[in-house]
Amino acid sequence: MPEVHFNVRWPDHSEQRCYSPSTVIHDFLRAGESYPLAEFLALSRDALTLAGDRVEQKYGFRCTSADSQLLALETRGRQFAGQADARVTVTRVGAATTEEETP
Repeated sequence: MPEVHFNVRWPDHSEQRCYSPSTVIHDFLRAGESYPLAEFLALSRDALTLAGDRVEQKYGFRCTSADSQLLALETRGRQFAGQADARVTVTRVGAATTEEETP
């Protein structure tokens, strides 16, 4: 399955590089879009759950990397839960690249 990396900018302007084992992430998140925190987490949950399901259907086991990525996003998101206007911006969604090629 084609892997996809996506980058997000949190409300404190920190950036995080994220992983999806499937291109299904393109159906949920768009580069350049800013999402309210709760919406971003819900979309990420749906996308990464579906991505993990696709891996399981194809290979017979869940993708623990997708599950770990979701946990990392939800954990980070809890830091901003008290901010009513907290938004997360998706700065990049693209094919997986080597670390040297990542902009």
